[in-house]
Amino acid sequence: MLPLDVAGVVVVLWLALGLLGLALQRSPHLIIRVIFPIGAIVSLVLAATGWWALNELSSFAILPLGLPDLPFHLRLDPLSAFFLILLGGASFGVSLFSAGYFKSMPSNTLGLLCLEYHLFLASMALVLLADDAYMFMVAWETMALSSYFLVTTEHHVPDIRKAGFLYLLIAHVGAIAILLSFGVMQGGHGIGAYTFAAMREAHLSTFWASAAFLLALFGFGAKAGLLPLHVWLPEAHPAAPSPVSALMSGIMLKTAIYGILRVTFDLLANSLDGQQWWWGVLALALGLITAIFGVMFAAVQGDMKRLLAYSSIENIGLLLVGIGLTIIFHVYGKDALAALALTATLYHSLNHAFFKCLLFIGTGSILHATGERNMGRMGGLIHHMPWVALLMLVGVLSISGLPPFNGFVSEWLLLQAFLLSPGLPNNYINMLIPVAAAVIALAAALAAYVMVKFYGIIFLGQPRGEAKAEPHDAGIWERIGLSWLALGCVVLGLAPVYVVSQLDLVTHALVGQKLGNAANGWLFLAPVDIERASYSPVYFLLAVLGVMLVTAVVVHYFYHGRLRRGPAWDCGFPEQTSRMQDTAEGFGQPIRRIFEPFFKIERELPSAFDTHPRYHGRSDDRIWFALYLPIKSLTEKLSSWASLLQHGRIHLYLTYTFVTLVVLLAFV
Repeated sequence: MLPLDVAGVVVVLWLALGLLGLALQRSPHLIIRVIFPIGAIVSLVLAATGWWALNELSSFAILPLGLPDLPFHLRLDPLSAFFLILLGGASFGVSLFSAGYFKSMPSNTLGLLCLEYHLFLASMALVLLADDAYMFMVAWETMALSSYFLVTTEHHVPDIRKAGFLYLLIAHVGAIAILLSFGVMQGGHGIGAYTFAAMREAHLSTFWASAAFLLALFGFGAKAGLLPLHVWLPEAHPAAPSPVSALMSGIMLKTAIYGILRVTFDLLANSLDGQQWWWGVLALALGLITAIFGVMFAAVQGDMKRLLAYSSIENIGLLLVGIGLTIIFHVYGKDALAALALTATLYHSLNHAFFKCLLFIGTGSILHATGERNMGRMGGLIHHMPWVALLMLVGVLSISGLPPFNGFVSEWLLLQAFLLSPGLPNNYINMLIPVAAAVIALAAALAAYVMVKFYGIIFLGQPRGEAKAEPHDAGIWERIGLSWLALGCVVLGLAPVYVVSQLDLVTHALVGQKLGNAANGWLFLAPVDIERASYSPVYFLLAVLGVMLVTAVVVHYFYHGRLRRGPAWDCGFPEQTSRMQDTAEGFGQPIRRIFEPFFKIERELPSAFDTHPRYHGRSDDRIWFALYLPIKSLTEKLSSWASLLQHGRIHLYLTYTFVTLVVLLAFV
């Protein structure tokens, strides 16, 4: 049996589990205790299948499904295999968590949610396995529709319906662009040219290749949350149940990254030459703008799920920066550096899947424990939720890019790709690259700032308000899911040499180059040469543990018994209250001040004579008001004009028919 056969069985099993869950909707305990854990095991099988396929030759299959003369084609190659590992590995933890999280879901909706959940997983797998435009678009639309229904699980809430509609609208606009991109690559060469194999063999002109790339960038960018197509993301993620938010942010966004990589370095590989250097510059510039925009808005959020949603926008920007840098190096023949930039991109995709899924399902535990999403009403949860606090600390340190966790490795590799860049035969790009490196460093620093706010406001200090529910720690299934994802963050951080050696198989398939000299033994990661730059997470971890041990020993032997505990001075006040703590809004105030021109700020300030002063501030997205609201107004006007043609009167419709016939007869 080939890896592709196993992957196909996994898809069928997910679909069967979804249908079985729908049939068992009168037995919610079976759905929770049986269906979701089995679905998690199937996810692990898919990850193992992807790992197996990395070291095998690409496999193909033609299914007896589809339309006449348009059968479905499947293909499993190193790029698909890598993203199957990402999908299976991350969804394993999320599905285990879901077995505990959804137990409070009403039984009349749990069966349908189970179907939509596993259909969503199956459709994402089919997107990664599709080898023709028809199969890809069917899987892509199934993924969009199933995720839409998951987002609108609580459809009785108007804001959730609005968020779901916005997501579906932008998803379909993006899907149209992807379909047009496939149409350009098909080039009118007959019905057989709809397969990816035919597109790989085509040689497009510079103009048509650029048109296909731009359409793909727009279409996949709409799904990824690329600026200015990001507006659905901070609305849909807070609306969806937390496990669904985790799957969408950690995995679904990566299918868009997969699509950009597939089109650029596979389907358009024969048309990619030195004339397309501006593709890379465009992707690089859009990625930088998206990253800075995302982290700025994350810093001023008070809703913990919106904060994580904007953080996802920032990370998508970093991934697009890596893709842009890969294109630039590849078209100029710097394939060793192209492999380095692509390795950083793939590594960060995997890292983001694990730590963002961990953080989103962690917020789900907090939401269940407190009934709150507003960080301004939280604080001190580390005392009530020690398990969640410890495991989410791993995710926070990972997303902040601190060693020895996984986020540091991929961001360090990306910065090395910038710093090791030689002189390119384009002066403008040579000027852009140092600026881009500085922007990446700024985004990484702001991301760490955001995570200090996120973790500190939620878990540390004293409660800032009355909780809607008595805080309680996560259940056993939730702890297992959180622990799996936290373990992934640690392992990916401590074993970068092995991970890079596996990614070599993907980079060689896409850019024809391996990062073979990245390993100097199993301890040191050296992107180009160990004399120039290297990193050993094991030594770093041992050094940190050694410093902590020495500090503990010194404190114990030299200061033991000579310490006196007392209350903090607290600026002269005799009692400490939660009002003396920094708030979520106050923590983001410096960022709001520095980047004020980028926000649409509304403030409500108290007067000097208010007996009960109240301050309220809100930072909105200027893009929404400058771009999307005018489009909405124009659409409403056009709709009102079109409605003038339809009044429900039969004689008016007969008049339309008569006029149409007269016009047609006049031109015959």
